Amino acid sequence: MLIDTHCHLDFPDFAPDLAAVIRRATEADVTRLITIGTNLETSRAAVALAEAHPNIYATVGIHPCEVADTPDNACNTLEELAKHPKVVALGECGLDYHHLPSRQNSAFANAAQSTGGVAPGTEEALIAEADIKNRQAIFFQEQLDLAARLNLNVVIHQRESWRDTLTTLKPYSSRLRGVFHCFSGSQDQVRELLELGHAVSFTGIVTFKNARDLHQCVRQVPAGSFFVETDCPYLSPEPHRGQRCEPAYTRLVAEKVASLRGLPLAEIARETTAAAEKFFRFPAIA
Repeated sequence: MLIDTHCHLDFPDFAPDLAAVIRRATEADVTRLITIGTNLETSRAAVALAEAHPNIYATVGIHPCEVADTPDNACNTLEELAKHPKVVALGECGLDYHHLPSRQNSAFANAAQSTGGVAPGTEEALIAEADIKNRQAIFFQEQLDLAARLNLNVVIHQRESWRDTLTTLKPYSSRLRGVFHCFSGSQDQVRELLELGHAVSFTGIVTFKNARDLHQCVRQVPAGSFFVETDCPYLSPEPHRGQRCEPAYTRLVAEKVASLRGLPLAEIARETTAAAEKFFRFPAIA
């Protein structure tokens, strides 16, 4: 048995054939799916899906890229949603600096600097960036506070924000665990988060030939500290790269992890399922 610990089944990509998607997952021995909330709307949708399907569970949270359009009191709503018995974690939440205005305007800035000028709108972009980073930090900390209060663990989104993410999370490490989903960082980062008691989750990226650093991380992480996921509809593993991803492909991720660790698929399935059951605290299936 396998568990897809991170998917987005409420996304429009799955609207035409969701029943078939769930069936194919079961046929691939992916017996439980965790569909992830990224804002209030998708968090409600995740809970509704969990209510409708016995093998689907939910998380509720505010993704860092959603904070601009999220009301300040959103965590009050999250708290009510999180009381549902099939909500197994808070998130995904965290910090994402990849889409900050200064990053998006970097091409203009580089061109301006090469001619001794200043890119148009640079000052405005920096002000907007500070506001976004501050708002992301506020929502991240509020969700960590909520998770600690509700005795839930957290699903963490981190992109180009490693140091700030870990600094924010560290004071909570004695009260909750976080899983760094879609992990693609370094071996040093793995060691750092493991020392704090947190976990990582691997996606279809592990099947990419050029992901050599990630392959070393897969070999390094001890059993019990990693899960497998799809992050579908994104990040399809080989040989489906570039196509819509779906939970059935969790098996392909697990097969690659098994190959990298020199273990049978059945052992990886057992280890990751046990780790996910402990982290998300849902009942084991005999």
